[in-house]
Amino acid sequence: MKLPLLGATIDERFLQHRLRSTSLGGKAAGVLAIALFLYHLLRQHACRWELLAIGATMVAVKLAAMAWYHFTD
Repeated sequence: MKLPLLGATIDERFLQHRLRSTSLGGKAAGVLAIALFLYHLLRQHACRWELLAIGATMVAVKLAAMAWYHFTD
């Protein structure tokens, strides 16, 4: 892939790095959401359901994608 403004060529390594960094960012966000939910639950005795919903959604999507790729690849 060639960028018109920069004139640089993007190869497979760049695409793999982008894929890995996006995956790592999503995992970090999911862990942070669950950690914040547990903090509010244990320290402040308040349930922040939106944080649990975000973390649970990220886990469910990850497991569904893993199952899909396992059975279709």
